[in-house]
Amino acid sequence: MSIYAPETFAREFHAIASNIGQAIVGKDYAIALTLTALFARGHVLLEDNPGTGKTSLARAIARTIEGDHGRIQFTPDLLPSDVTGVMVLDQATGAFSFREGPVFCSILLADEINRASPKTQSALLEVMEEGRVTVDRLARDVPQPFMVIATQNPVEQAGTYDLPEAQLDRFLIKTALGYPDREAAMRIVGEAHVHDRTVALAPVTSTARVLQLAAIAEQTRVRRDVLDYVLRLCEATRRGTLVGASVRGALALVRCAKVLAAADGRAYVL
Repeated sequence: MSIYAPETFAREFHAIASNIGQAIVGKDYAIALTLTALFARGHVLLEDNPGTGKTSLARAIARTIEGDHGRIQFTPDLLPSDVTGVMVLDQATGAFSFREGPVFCSILLADEINRASPKTQSALLEVMEEGRVTVDRLARDVPQPFMVIATQNPVEQAGTYDLPEAQLDRFLIKTALGYPDREAAMRIVGEAHVHDRTVALAPVTSTARVLQLAAIAEQTRVRRDVLDYVLRLCEATRRGTLVGASVRGALALVRCAKVLAAADGRAYVL
């Protein structure tokens, strides 16, 4: 099969989204945005109220692509080594070995990331940007694909730490799930006996296939006038504000546009 096949990408993208939608009811747009980040090799920040399905979203994606799912509950006493891993002494042999942290998975849920100290938050910077962690001067790659879904609770801000700009800049997309509409809520409460809707999900693809699909999306054509439009948009955000969109932001916009075009079955960005 040719790697340049937007029709194939569109078909499989919507099959993945539909499967996740069985667990995350009535949130097709948020699912599509999260998958856009996955195929664009980026990360997602969800700022939402408790009980809207953020954990279920991460678990549903992992089950759908046959990937590992990790979860870190960020708290003020969480240490960077609790995120990345730590060297442990084997008393029997007297040698140190590396014990992997929760980041060694395909889909990592960083729950209430703003409740941890800036030092611990920064432990995610390297792995989000480069797909690896460095412990004891040795770099270790995390599985691919790798995506962080971080959450922030917009209420109860006491004892929280605002994410620094350097951390926010690592997220490709910021969105929210929100509460379901009445019809979706009726379906959910009508199945109150189902404690975890993700358990019944069957995989529809694999992590290896996700990487192949991401390569398909990367082949989407972007004309020079569209690139110029992207740059003008980013330049406009820098006027009259302390921090506008960086070049990384322009790259992120192009990557997302490529994925969305391929998801629409097009080989070019509008």
